Amino acid sequence: MAVLKSSPAFLVLAFAFAFFLCFIMSTGSYVYFQFVQQWPPTNCRVRIKRPCSNPRPLQYFTIHGLWPSNYSNPTKPSNCNGSQFDTRKVSPKMRIKLKKSWPDVESGNDTRFWKDEWNKHGTCSVERLNQMQYFERSHDMWLSYNITEILKNASIVPHPTQTWTYSDIVSPIKTATGRTPTLRCKQDKKTQLLHEVVFCYEYNALKQIDCNRTAGCQNQPTISFQ
Repeated sequence: MAVLKSSPAFLVLAFAFAFFLCFIMSTGSYVYFQFVQQWPPTNCRVRIKRPCSNPRPLQYFTIHGLWPSNYSNPTKPSNCNGSQFDTRKVSPKMRIKLKKSWPDVESGNDTRFWKDEWNKHGTCSVERLNQMQYFERSHDMWLSYNITEILKNASIVPHPTQTWTYSDIVSPIKTATGRTPTLRCKQDKKTQLLHEVVFCYEYNALKQIDCNRTAGCQNQPTISFQ
């Protein structure tokens, strides 16, 4: 076995496999979509070196992105070979919608945020979604379920001291959507802050599916929503 691992044939096969994986990732091979919404106050709270431009962040969940993903590595693919962002393909009507659903809550440069998300993630979805469809579909997903209201109806609202468990927050969202989301948190000193709620969609970004909790909040008993 040791001889096989060091043989030229084995090295060639290993190199070919690595090249194949890189090719697949660069051309946008994916299994499902992560539709990621973020809680702006958490974004701004953890940005110590570069504070948010708006001193009072939006008090509702906004879009972070729509990401083609793989279960083995949810952060891939990215930065694929599709066409780069074209601002002319975001119509004035869609721009108005996105400024509400998909604002740049950190620097206020909405167009740059959309550009970065399309170039990193949208380019990997071009087999199913062109740029116009990518942003239209994302906005429609955002409209489908109002996470802020879902949590509010379950008496889960921003509070400086109250905390909840992971299941406390997931349960009302699952009841409303019929699917299991994933939560992601940010750590601020000893406090675990709710940061993102992730919905998952099948390959065509049409049907919502259960998320496989491959990443999320740490195994701390409590989550703060401030």
